[in-house]
Amino acid sequence: MKKNHKETRWHKLDNTANIFPVIASENLSNVYRISVTLKEDIKPELLQEALDTVLPWFEVFNVRLRRGIFWYYFETNRHRPVVELESNYPCRYIDPYNNYKFLFRVSYYQKRINLEVFHVLTDGMGAITFLKELTYQYLRLCEPKFRDCVEAKPSRECSLNIEDSYLKYYKKSDAKGYKTKKAYQLKGKFMPPTVMGVVHGYIEIPSLKAACKIYDVSINQYLVAQLLWSIYTEYLNKQICKEPICINIPMNLRKIFESSTTKNFFAVLLAEFESDREDYTFEEILEKVTNNLKKQMTKEHLQGLISYNVSNEKRFYVRAVPLFIKNIAIKYIYHNSSKAFTTTITNLGSISVLDEFQDYIDKFHLVLSVSKKQSLKCSVCSYKDELVFTFASVLTDMNLAKTFFRNLALQGIRVSIESNGVYNEEM
Repeated sequence: MKKNHKETRWHKLDNTANIFPVIASENLSNVYRISVTLKEDIKPELLQEALDTVLPWFEVFNVRLRRGIFWYYFETNRHRPVVELESNYPCRYIDPYNNYKFLFRVSYYQKRINLEVFHVLTDGMGAITFLKELTYQYLRLCEPKFRDCVEAKPSRECSLNIEDSYLKYYKKSDAKGYKTKKAYQLKGKFMPPTVMGVVHGYIEIPSLKAACKIYDVSINQYLVAQLLWSIYTEYLNKQICKEPICINIPMNLRKIFESSTTKNFFAVLLAEFESDREDYTFEEILEKVTNNLKKQMTKEHLQGLISYNVSNEKRFYVRAVPLFIKNIAIKYIYHNSSKAFTTTITNLGSISVLDEFQDYIDKFHLVLSVSKKQSLKCSVCSYKDELVFTFASVLTDMNLAKTFFRNLALQGIRVSIESNGVYNEEM
């Protein structure tokens, strides 16, 4: 870390982040949204004040992206981000030149605060830390009862760690990388550019846990299997297909490797199903998924993924290559590997907040941007006794979401549906 007399700081991108500036565009934003819904309408002037308070604490967010000779890097951003009224579809490309050079945006709509983040900054866990601190400070300004007991400083649960945990936990090895076999792609008619449909399914966690208990599986394993089953029945019609259905599952590594970093720190797991028969049952798919994910979730396997990713960055001949040549290689590698996934499902898990703020917070949502080979993506988060399963898609129909939620209902799981109005027909 370097700094000059003006306290401007420079630091490197984490290992995963290096790919995002190269591939990002209007059609591939790599932006995700985490939002919190409160019990009362948002007061924009107080939200702006809260953002002004919180941003200086988070070095990960208070930056702009610069281009070096060999790598991109971050530099302290001296501008002031402006809170906006939500006026467009979620997860749009963040053009730093139209955003005071920041790589995130904060907006609001009625009772909801939205935080949209370019993945180069951090993953979902880093973003939820920022959003919670922003919410705490906003409530401190709104509610007289908090003015004396809540201070204008990071909460007791907040981490401001900015280490690159990939480098910290790197061990030299001969680990292999990710597979690049072509996966089955979801097909259909596309919406107009910039339009994205969003469907939220609100699931009662007690009924979901009861269904998982029947099969002795985790919630994540169960939901992934239900998504595979829905694709198998809705898209393949239980027909034999040479291309496997492959679901990309980002996994938070912080608990496994004892990290509290606010930068990216995740690995990608793969749930794969080959439709080589026409009579698979849901129970068979669930068993395949569960066994497959258990094998990948060992610390040894995850350590191998970290080692493989970081080893490429550590090679001398890679470090010495000028950035413009690296960019060509990274684009080629990304577009070649992107064909290996049918869709993505990412799960933030259960979001907790400080006890004193629980009565003021209603729910959280997570929405992912789509990509060239993945026209539909799924995300999951939960708060208290409610889990929100979200479909984000640029396809004109939402038949997969209908099938997925219908399958849950058939298992006795209570679900209610909400959309952003793109799909007019009944879910």
